[in-house]
Amino acid sequence: MKDLDSGTIIRERLRRGKDSPVKTYMDMTVGSDSYVALLRYELLTGLLGPLPGAAGFFLRKLFYPGLFKSVGKGLIIGRNVVLRHTQNMRIGRDVTIDDNCLIDARGAGEEGLAIDDGVIINRGCTIQAKAGPIHIGKRTSLGANSVIVSQDGVDIGEAVLTAGNISVSTGLYHTERLDVPVMDQGAYTTGPVRIGKFSWLGSGATVLDGVSLGEGVVIGAGAVVNNDIPDFAVAVGVPCKVIRYRE
Repeated sequence: MKDLDSGTIIRERLRRGKDSPVKTYMDMTVGSDSYVALLRYELLTGLLGPLPGAAGFFLRKLFYPGLFKSVGKGLIIGRNVVLRHTQNMRIGRDVTIDDNCLIDARGAGEEGLAIDDGVIINRGCTIQAKAGPIHIGKRTSLGANSVIVSQDGVDIGEAVLTAGNISVSTGLYHTERLDVPVMDQGAYTTGPVRIGKFSWLGSGATVLDGVSLGEGVVIGAGAVVNNDIPDFAVAVGVPCKVIRYRE
């Protein structure tokens, strides 16, 4: 178990920044104290982010790559995609990010947030590195409205397929004290989350803090995974249990 720095919790960061709203905004979005970087970010995301149709598609494809630490050819970004701390993101070739997604690398550290070749992030997904890196392996497809939150690292392997509304929910709150609200007792993590290559997660599945899924795992719809699952297992239920192995 590792206690998390209170600075990774957004409420605390906003409280600390009350005396300088502009600096707080820059810290939360751009990740730089450069006003030139802020102006560039605001112009590109403000003008091109919501732009519809073919014009928006081609202008984002042309100008957005300059926002990232590195990016491959063939990037497709839909409308109203919110990007934070883009200089800590590495994007591979032929990556697609659909409309209304949030990609946030503010707490990804030196390893950053990496999205490999051929990844598809479907509409309405949230990917947040609050306190640890995120890696999404090549050809992985995240279903619509899925949520990936890293508190100590999230590693998703190659060619992982998920249905919509899956959740990788990392981090826990202390609950020992009865006289203090849970939100004020501090957060902790039991370790990173790992999802092995070639796995499939059904609709609404939830993977909890510190869990590792092996290679080729199948997780049933609505399952809550609170323990490690071995290679090629099929697991279902709340809590998730192995019911058989793939042949």
